[in-house]
Amino acid sequence: MKANEIREMSVKEIEQRIAEESVDLSRLHFQAAVAALENPLVLRDKRRNIARMKAILGEKKAEGLSEAP
Repeated sequence: MKANEIREMSVKEIEQRIAEESVDLSRLHFQAAVAALENPLVLRDKRRNIARMKAILGEKKAEGLSEAP
């Protein structure tokens, strides 16, 4: 997911997506521990997407605080 796509999402959508991606990441970690993953780079991509979403979420929340009187 690109940063531009994430920035177009609302705060609630981003929070929901972070939760979904975290569950997927946990599932993939478990699969990797039990057996080899077909594509181990998926773990890295999931981690990076979660970090990207959290960073943009922080930006959006900071903008919301700075706009309030």
